[in-house]
Amino acid sequence: MSHHQGLCQWIGVVSSRIPTLSWSQAKVLGEYSYGMVMTRRSGQRIIADFLGTLKAEKTNTVRQRLREWCYDGPDKAGRKRREVEVRACFAGLLAWVISWWRSKDKRLVLAMDATSLGQLFTVLAISVMYRGCAIPVAWAIGTAKGAWKEHWLGLLALIQRAVPRKWCVLVLTDRGLYAQWLYQAIRGYGWHPFMRINTGGLYRGRRGNTWRPLEHLVRQNGQVVARRVVCFKTTQLHCTLLTCWQAGYTTPWLIVTDLPVPQAQIVWYAMRAWIECGFKDFKRGGWRWEQTKMTHPERAERLWLVMAVAMLWTLSVGGEVDADLVPASLPAGSVPRL
Repeated sequence: MSHHQGLCQWIGVVSSRIPTLSWSQAKVLGEYSYGMVMTRRSGQRIIADFLGTLKAEKTNTVRQRLREWCYDGPDKAGRKRREVEVRACFAGLLAWVISWWRSKDKRLVLAMDATSLGQLFTVLAISVMYRGCAIPVAWAIGTAKGAWKEHWLGLLALIQRAVPRKWCVLVLTDRGLYAQWLYQAIRGYGWHPFMRINTGGLYRGRRGNTWRPLEHLVRQNGQVVARRVVCFKTTQLHCTLLTCWQAGYTTPWLIVTDLPVPQAQIVWYAMRAWIECGFKDFKRGGWRWEQTKMTHPERAERLWLVMAVAMLWTLSVGGEVDADLVPASLPAGSVPRL
C-alpha cells in the first residue's frame, strides 16, 4: 500500500471513529496525525513538508490548514468556520480504544494524573492503561496551577458513557490527587477507586474507636498488609487499605479502594507508572511536544487530540502484530467477578 492510499484509509478510520467531527475536520485530523506518525514530530512545519510532498501541495498551504485546525473559530479565515470541539471527542476516543477488547474481557484500568510543560501549560489527563502504554482519552489544559475539581469531574462525566455497563473499571491516582470527593465520584459511576495516599493521616479499625497513625501499618520488609479500616479522622473514609514498603524504596505504597480485601491486589498500582511513560511519549520520547510554540491552551488541547490519535494508530498497528495477546489492562483471573 502506498503512503497516499494509507493516508486515505486512515482518514476514513478517523472519520468513522470520531463521529462528532465534521468530514473536513476529520480529514485534517487524519492528515495531521498521519504526518505526525511518519515524521515522529508534532511541529507543523515538518509535518507540512511531508504532507505537501505526499499530496503534491504547496507546503505553506498545508501548514496553514494545520494551523487553522488548532485555531478557535473567530481566528480562522473565511466565514462560518467552526472550531474543533475537543471535549466532544473524548467519548469517541475511549470507545475506539475499548473496541480493541475482546468481548469476554471486561476489565479496564484508567489513570488520572497531571503533567506540565515548563511554566507554560498544566495538563490534567485521564488515560487508558494498555499493554504497558497510556493512551490519553480526556484532558484539560490550563496556563497555571489552581483548583482543578471541576475539571476532573467534568472529564470523568465526558468519558463515562463510553464504558460498557457491568465492566470492571479501576481508576488509579497518585498521592497528589487524593480527595474524598474524587473517590466518591469514581464510585458514583460504579467504578473502583485505587488511590495512593500519604502516610501522615490517621486510621482506626471498623469497630474500634482508637485512632492510630497510618505509618504504624507500614514495615519496610515488602510485606503487603490489607485491612478494612476507616481512614482520616476529619473526613472519614470507610475503605480497604493496602500497604507495602519494598526494600530499597524511599517511600511506601498506601492505597485506598472500595474493593473487598480478598479481591484487591496492590500490584495493580504499578500500572500507574505507565502514564508517566505516556507523557514522555508526547514529549521528548515521541512527538516532541516540548518544542511547541503554542501559548493558547485551547489550541494546545486540539494538538493533544492529534497526538492522541497518532498514538492510537501506532498502538493499533502494534496490536495487530500481537493479535494473540489479551488487550485488557488487568491479568485474567485477577479482578473481581461482577
